[in-house]
Amino acid sequence: MKQVLIVDDAPGLVKGLKRSLEQEGYQVSTAADGLSALEKIGAGSFDAILLDLMLPEMDGLTVCREVRQRSSVPIIMLTAKNDDIDKILGLEIGADDYITKPFNTKELIARLRALFRRVDALRRPHDEETIRIGALAVHRASHRVEVAGRSVLLTAREFHLLETMAAHPGMIYTRQQLLDLVWGYEFAGDDRTVDAFVRRLREKVEPDPAAPQFIKTMRGVGYYLEAQR
Repeated sequence: MKQVLIVDDAPGLVKGLKRSLEQEGYQVSTAADGLSALEKIGAGSFDAILLDLMLPEMDGLTVCREVRQRSSVPIIMLTAKNDDIDKILGLEIGADDYITKPFNTKELIARLRALFRRVDALRRPHDEETIRIGALAVHRASHRVEVAGRSVLLTAREFHLLETMAAHPGMIYTRQQLLDLVWGYEFAGDDRTVDAFVRRLREKVEPDPAAPQFIKTMRGVGYYLEAQR
């Protein structure tokens, strides 16, 4: 049974969402502020976190940043704001997806299922266990990445993005192609979502993110992973 943590200070929303998720077969815990959320995350094991942006004690962006320092658990940001900057900032610091309030509960559950499908798919064995490109090693079956022997912690979405490009070194992907392949056709995001995740990947796998060796930009077209000897 998947364990989901809802972090939101709106009692009515939490009650309704908890009931809906439990009807779908999930085990649900809740927290009404950022500090309580971190305590529960530290004490338990969750398969996904639904995290409100605006929280008392500690805001959702700070919680997300703290969680990402020690865990790759999928995070969906819940935000009542229409400001795209907050959405993109959430993605840059570690959120896997976002949905804007008021939202349709069925849509949120669909997003959650999609995240779980991708995580489960990454855990299944592949014909080719490891992709090696220079100092970069992508271990597909175990969902691990190493750079020059150093382990790198990636979220499921980050890993899927890197794996997609690593499977075909030198192939240039447009942002829309990456959205379709990594997020799926149902995703409501835009090109900036891909840019945010590429920046996150570069921060983690590149020796110098400002001068990337692996993930290259084809200006005006998209991104590719450079083939290396």
